[in-house]
Amino acid sequence: MSPVRRCPLPPQALLQNLAHAGAYLDCYAADIDRPVAHAEFVAAFYTTWLFRLERLILKWLCVKPSTDAQAALLADSLTDSFAAWTVEARATDQLLLCDFTGRTRSWLMTAAAQVDGVPGTQLLFGSAVVPRHGAGGDRAGLGFAFGTLLGFHKLYSRALLGAARARLQRRRIA
Repeated sequence: MSPVRRCPLPPQALLQNLAHAGAYLDCYAADIDRPVAHAEFVAAFYTTWLFRLERLILKWLCVKPSTDAQAALLADSLTDSFAAWTVEARATDQLLLCDFTGRTRSWLMTAAAQVDGVPGTQLLFGSAVVPRHGAGGDRAGLGFAFGTLLGFHKLYSRALLGAARARLQRRRIA
């Protein structure tokens, strides 16, 4: 069984406000058997080998370069921009980012949890895709490209969270 699972979006999630806008929303969770600070999770997520590949693509295709040091600044709330994203909202246990097009959101959250009978952390990662608006201001839907890539998006989201969890697990052992 994969340590990453799809789950309902928590009611207090910063991503929740987009549900009323007709956005596509998802949420994935993974547990780790130790306390993990939110900043540690954010830094780990954006510096995994898999996310570094995404950052490289963003650097070349969108001219949006980023570094591990910038990811650390984002995690520590010392910057409100990172690669293709800007901070839309923060809470002590959450981060909501909006991409430069305004169409997608990325959300990270930590929550205390019991994992195998010991104090641990639930790591949560979610995304939103906001519908486009037509010429008259009406919602025009999520678009053909999103529908075509939805299966890949779901697999990629699980892989990103799994990579962050693995990175955090290795830190505990090291």
